[in-house]
Amino acid sequence: MSGPRPRHVTVDGRRVRHRVDGDGPPVVLLHGIGRSLRDFTAQHELLADGFRVHSIDLPGHGGSLPTPGPATLAGLARSVGGYLDAVGVEGPAHLVGNSLGGAVAMTLAVTAPPRVATLALVDSAGFGREVTVALRLLAVRPLARLLSRPSRALARRTERAIFHDPAYVTDERVAHALALARQPHAARVLAELVRELGTAGGVRPQWREELLTGVSRLDLPVLVVWGDRDRILPAGHLDAARARLPRARTHLFADCGHMPQIERADALHAMLREFWADASTGPARPVR
Repeated sequence: MSGPRPRHVTVDGRRVRHRVDGDGPPVVLLHGIGRSLRDFTAQHELLADGFRVHSIDLPGHGGSLPTPGPATLAGLARSVGGYLDAVGVEGPAHLVGNSLGGAVAMTLAVTAPPRVATLALVDSAGFGREVTVALRLLAVRPLARLLSRPSRALARRTERAIFHDPAYVTDERVAHALALARQPHAARVLAELVRELGTAGGVRPQWREELLTGVSRLDLPVLVVWGDRDRILPAGHLDAARARLPRARTHLFADCGHMPQIERADALHAMLREFWADASTGPARPVR
């Protein structure tokens, strides 16, 4: 795989780092908390054959500057809408979100339905209370500064928690994670998002209930996939997705961690193409 070729665009007066390739229907790839568009490199390059693929660094992540004021889920979703305006995407786009990016995608779908053609949610936030203890502890103000202090050891532990197969925990990935954590605004944005979305006891139920109720009311094709060895958001959340979104397609990847878009790149790529092809020809059909 070649590395990302990022560019920058101005959205509401601030710099947003993005990557755009291919021609065809628009696809938008949204990464998780504390991460960057590089988490979607494999999918970006596979999907660029047939789609106009946009990978974005969310505000306050990677090479994108934070939005004014505290970082919030609603603010992240608004920024994605602003990005689509800035790059001239007028029609609905296929949104693919991993972890926090899934919650951002759902929020945009609920608040701006004409923007969204389909939702593909990859080990997405929003379906359950359980979350890794590392993020729960970051919600405790006295601990947040200490636990978010960048170090190579912490970066390696984080990468190890994300992947089931340790072969994916490369020196290059650890170095990139450390560079992200050393961005001057990274710790603040991380802490603000963690405190808005959760507590030391887990993910807050209020925003999850509101968001899932909104998504369930949309006439929108939805695909939800999970890795069965996810140590960030456990695979049991897929059962909640099936209960709350009974028309959604779902799939559980065996021997896979929090990022099927990397550990099961080819399989997810094929699944996305089939999902979008079927969505363009008729009503979504659940696949369990």
